[in-house]
Amino acid sequence: MSLNKVMLIGNVGKDPEIRYIDNGVCTATMSLATTTPGYTLQNGTQVPERTEWHRIVLWRKLAEIVERYVHKGEKIYIEGQLRTRSYTDKKGATRYVTEIWADNLELLGGRPAAAQSAAPQTAAAPQQAQQPSASPFETPAAGGTDLPF
Repeated sequence: MSLNKVMLIGNVGKDPEIRYIDNGVCTATMSLATTTPGYTLQNGTQVPERTEWHRIVLWRKLAEIVERYVHKGEKIYIEGQLRTRSYTDKKGATRYVTEIWADNLELLGGRPAAAQSAAPQTAAAPQQAQQPSASPFETPAAGGTDLPF
């Protein structure tokens, strides 16, 4: 048995990058910062705060939610799995990228006051969305999906 699961709570580093690919499938990529606070050891040694940056990839409904509701600086919860891919750069060197392919997203902070006053009272940001764990290139089975949207 094996398990590939990542759970992160952090702040979005910049506005998500949204793309629509074949057949109008929405994809989103964004950076997420997670921070471990600094502390002092018993012997007086200072351990500084440490920030890790994560590349998040979202597909279909999750990407559409991100496009509409997620912006730089917002706190979110992401759940997904690690995937590593390789590519060849312009100089011919092989590069590796580790990404988190999200299958669950929760918006944690409330919407900023300016966004609340500009939005209609009946439109509320979804608090949680889940994406099927199938490959983004597969078509969902007929008869619908278990998504709340």
